[in-house]
Amino acid sequence: MFNFFDKLKNTVSKTAQALIGNVVDTVSSEEDFSEFVLDDIEDCLISADLGVDFATELVDKLRNQNKIRPSQVKEFLQNEFLKILDTTGDSKLNYKENELNIYFITGVNGAGKTTLIGKLAYKFKQEGKKVLIAAGDTFRAAAEEQVDIWSKRSGADIVRKDKADPASVVYEAIQKGKNEAYDVILVDTAGRLQNKYNLMEELSKIKNVIDKNAPESQRESILVIDANTGQNGLQQAKIFKDCVNLTSVALTKLDGSAKGAIVLAIAKELGLPVKLVGVGEKMEDLKDFDAKEFIKALFL
Repeated sequence: MFNFFDKLKNTVSKTAQALIGNVVDTVSSEEDFSEFVLDDIEDCLISADLGVDFATELVDKLRNQNKIRPSQVKEFLQNEFLKILDTTGDSKLNYKENELNIYFITGVNGAGKTTLIGKLAYKFKQEGKKVLIAAGDTFRAAAEEQVDIWSKRSGADIVRKDKADPASVVYEAIQKGKNEAYDVILVDTAGRLQNKYNLMEELSKIKNVIDKNAPESQRESILVIDANTGQNGLQQAKIFKDCVNLTSVALTKLDGSAKGAIVLAIAKELGLPVKLVGVGEKMEDLKDFDAKEFIKALFL
């Protein structure tokens, strides 16, 4: 049977080659880390979207030691990557039984936000939870239609008010969630980076509505990033971190991407844990992120 680990390994195969395979190939015939070899390693790591600062830090560690040989570089990288992911804390999605759990989903248009909301709704429904979607991207007609379709597919309920103020939609969803004993509210939001100020104002307003009307609720602010955007995804993360108090990242479209190293870059630069990963197009292809399994799949 093709189990989840096999699927994950297949999903990250291009990232594994870009991030690890190319480095190992570079040093395979070397006995020592010459400056020429170290420069090549750094170039490989940067090309794999690990980020300039992190790549430089790793190469400096190799430069300033005399115990690790080129033949051990794979083991060195594996240990360093695990350390970084461990620093971000628990990668398990926050959830409290018998309480209203609110997931504030942000990300740029096109990152796969609406699809993730549908798959996350399905995931919770499969676990027997009562799920409500708040269609908070109210000014893009296609967004509301898409999230409506996903709510039907997943079996979740929806609060939708076309062209209304997004904060008012979220307010209504919270009242419904509290009055009708929902377990989960998934809040969709706009992702228009063209006007950063307006976006920040809108997201801040929604956050204030949640803070005021559901202060006792368990909540999580999840940034959705398309794995294919690489370092651009990191820049997006910095913008959204300014808007709302992000608690975690969901990585979509990891299957087929060679830029999955963005997981490590986000952990290093922002200290945010990745909690969800999209490993395919099916409803059940949204999985909880496991740092050890991810690293194992990269290096096996």
